[in-house]
Amino acid sequence: MRGAARSPRATRPASNSRQWRCPQHQAATTSRTCTCSDRRRAIVWRHIFARECLTAFAVLDALPRGDRLTPILRALAERGEPYADVWVEAPDSDDGKALAPFCRSFGNALVGGLKKSALLRAGAPRRLHAFFPQGDKVYLAAVEPATATPWPQGIPRLKFPRNAPSRSTLKLDEALLVLLDDDERRRGLKAGMSAVDLGAAPGGWTWQFVQRSIRVTAVDNGPMDPALMQSGLVVHRREDAFRFKPGKPVDWMVCDMVEQPRRVAELVAQWLAQGWCRRAIFNLKLPMKKRYEETRLCLELIRARIAKQHVGAAITLRARQLYHDREEITAYCAIAG
Repeated sequence: MRGAARSPRATRPASNSRQWRCPQHQAATTSRTCTCSDRRRAIVWRHIFARECLTAFAVLDALPRGDRLTPILRALAERGEPYADVWVEAPDSDDGKALAPFCRSFGNALVGGLKKSALLRAGAPRRLHAFFPQGDKVYLAAVEPATATPWPQGIPRLKFPRNAPSRSTLKLDEALLVLLDDDERRRGLKAGMSAVDLGAAPGGWTWQFVQRSIRVTAVDNGPMDPALMQSGLVVHRREDAFRFKPGKPVDWMVCDMVEQPRRVAELVAQWLAQGWCRRAIFNLKLPMKKRYEETRLCLELIRARIAKQHVGAAITLRARQLYHDREEITAYCAIAG
């Protein structure tokens, strides 16, 4: 009957759903959450443009504004799986931000409802995600925390350090959290190590190393932050970053230059293939069109150049469009041994 309220429908997400597939599947999405069904792709590094990958087991739409909780609890009770925790999330977009207050309050109500239904249990293997792309629709997903981001919406909320020279420092801070695991950070960020920062001025990325007592050669024709230079850990070389060569191998090379992505990829490949550095973190500024294609070409170029020079070596190469990135991605590359 026209005008009658619809009952909420619980459905499985369509296998070919366009709206929620990630850029690697050549489909548009308004959120940073990918709900593709291939569980192997839940491994964090498989997705570059999605901050989180969730396997949705149900979609409820036409939820009544006056009582969204009851149909969700009903669907979860029918499934019967207990959860260790629950996150209620919305897209990282202007419309999604408008849903943030609702998500916070509804999260408390959902936790209470799950407790009453005995579906919230410490020690349960998976975490429940309730993802609201809009106020009357929710995707329900479950994930093992070890295969998922540790931050809601996949966003580490970082505070800008007051004495850092530029906001770009947050990109490297996030990259070290997202692209490296605990063991890699422990082994790779030790006091006394060495780094080269190509295109360093005014020193946002250099600042992150200085805070960890790592010595930095900052290469840039522009001026460096005076306070950073007073640390005694930074040597400023006013040279062309594309022509600079270190006197001896360093532990890190980082690069956040506004340049053609393939030119930066060639530079990174050269540093790693020649053994000038052991690890690299770098930005690729992407074109307006065919961004994934350009990303793939650049990453394949780096891997191929290193593999040619270091036959049989284990190459770690991970990339992600970080929360603090703009029209760019950030990547980490290292050669084992």
